[in-house]
Amino acid sequence: MTSTEGERLQKALARCGLGSRRACEALIADGRVRVDGAVASLGDRIDPSRAAVEVDGVVVGVRPDLVHYLLNKPSGVVTTAHDPQQRPTVTGLVPAQPRVFPVGRLDLMTEGLLILTNDGDLAHRLTHPSFGVDKEYLAHVSGRPKPAAVRALRQGVTLDDGPTAPAKVALVEPDVLRITVGEGRNRLVRRMCEAVGHPVRRLVRTRIGPLVDRRLAPGDWRLLTPAETRSLERAAASRSPREEARGPHR
Repeated sequence: MTSTEGERLQKALARCGLGSRRACEALIADGRVRVDGAVASLGDRIDPSRAAVEVDGVVVGVRPDLVHYLLNKPSGVVTTAHDPQQRPTVTGLVPAQPRVFPVGRLDLMTEGLLILTNDGDLAHRLTHPSFGVDKEYLAHVSGRPKPAAVRALRQGVTLDDGPTAPAKVALVEPDVLRITVGEGRNRLVRRMCEAVGHPVRRLVRTRIGPLVDRRLAPGDWRLLTPAETRSLERAAASRSPREEARGPHR
């Protein structure tokens, strides 16, 4: 853009929570900011609705209209914007404007943390398996899993749509498993537990990448802080171990 058009880059970065304008000027001066693939310079102006901005290689959403909600989804609520059966939806639990959409999916009876946003770039990176953003669940299961069942979950089990990747699994109570997965397959944790003979009675997502909130009541929502949004952007910028093992994208 010309020197008189658009928003000053340091102002856009500061608005996103990357620090004061002076701190953001220092980021630019140190060559840590790129705009549309080119190293930015002090005095640059951008169109926040179109510019692709990166700081230290991490994509930063600079559109002023972006919102990121954290919802504690209750059981019995559908993870969609509209339900033909007229069941309550997650979008009905957050403000109607601006319009947002859920990032990923929790099935009807699963509870816990869910992000809703109008930030399509971040949503894509949080859900695409190549970025490996993990999610943690507490699974209350039938029976009492023995070490062999826990070991099988850790190593990966075979489902009807293929084997699962190794998972982090811990037995936190005799009938409660803490399971962390990086995949986003439909009803994955429920199917994993059923595969080892311990169907899920209650499932709660307790963490999305670095994001945890034990005080948010079921059905309540809040805006993510700028620091939380940045932490998600950093998590979504990391490639999964599977991707690293395969080397650069072709």
